[in-house]
Amino acid sequence: MGESKKPGYRNVVALGFVSFFTDISTEMILGVLPTFVIYELKATRAALGLIEGLAELSNYMFRLISGLVSDKLGKRKVFVFAGYLFSGVAKPLFAFAKTWIDALVIRALDRVGKGVRTPPRDALISQSVVEREAGKAFGVHRTIDQLGAVLGPLLAFLIVPLYGYRTLFLLSFIPAVAALVVLALFVVEVKTPRKERKLFEGARDVFKGPFLLLIAALVVFNLGAYNFSFVLLRASELGIAVAASPLIYMLINLVHTGIGFPSGILADKVGRERVLILSISLFALSSLMFMYLGGSWIYALVIAAIFGAYQGMYDTVSRAVVPKYVPEELRGTAYGVYYLVVGLSFLAGITIVGYLWDVYGRWLAFSYSLVMSLVSIALMAPLAVRS
Repeated sequence: MGESKKPGYRNVVALGFVSFFTDISTEMILGVLPTFVIYELKATRAALGLIEGLAELSNYMFRLISGLVSDKLGKRKVFVFAGYLFSGVAKPLFAFAKTWIDALVIRALDRVGKGVRTPPRDALISQSVVEREAGKAFGVHRTIDQLGAVLGPLLAFLIVPLYGYRTLFLLSFIPAVAALVVLALFVVEVKTPRKERKLFEGARDVFKGPFLLLIAALVVFNLGAYNFSFVLLRASELGIAVAASPLIYMLINLVHTGIGFPSGILADKVGRERVLILSISLFALSSLMFMYLGGSWIYALVIAAIFGAYQGMYDTVSRAVVPKYVPEELRGTAYGVYYLVVGLSFLAGITIVGYLWDVYGRWLAFSYSLVMSLVSIALMAPLAVRS
């Protein structure tokens, strides 16, 4: 597609506001979900890890399917809309959860919606601008997106003490509807030619060469990865009141928001692989802090800030690096393959870390995370040297 025919940053910004409202809906729940699952639904840390891992696996499985089909049909927006609609309907069902199994099913349903929408949305973002500005575009989108992730936990902090968890879950439907309205009215389709090929033919075309090495490095990293839920649990152990856990989550998202756009700009200038290595180094630092910092609630703030910096940088640049290796007509497929493989490794990783923490203690669990992140950096180094 010629540069003059691309819708440009108006599409990126519109999709950013779709994500902004969706993140308000999602993050007002996620800021309290770990404590809700552990303390009200009586789950273990391993069960929490399984919930998050299976949810992300559902997410990534459907990313592969929607990426492949959107490339085959040459359409993006219809998949994006369907995914946001599915998630918006699923999240309020947390209000009716009685066991952690219920929470697992609902979380998985929500992530199915995310899986359906994400590869077509990322392909739409990348196709809205020229390839050399992909880092900037994803940085713009991520910054607007994460503003909702800051507001969501703040709303949870205000609503839960007055009305409880379950009312909060029901209220999450309101911003979800706002996201659908913005998507329907302001996001422009960027069509690509229909491809007359077998459904999985594109996956074989994508999954080779330097892209394969990149995927291998990220698989190793995710085999030792964990998400914000473990940060919130550690914060409670360090003396942060359960009622204040949404504020710790808000801190993670504030740092995430602040670093997303600058990291995208930096990645375009110095190499996306190099900034990706920097983000994994921050994750390794947060793992060290899990291992050694204790005895003061101040350390919970430090860990949350470092983890937020890692997440903001990683989430922006890991998506922006894909267009470098893949032509436009295969980007939905590339994102789908990428997310599926990474999702499978993350399912294993977060479950392993949760199990190790439960059975052998915090030090061994996060030593494992640290080692896997260092191995990932070593694997990615050749790509960074070439960038």
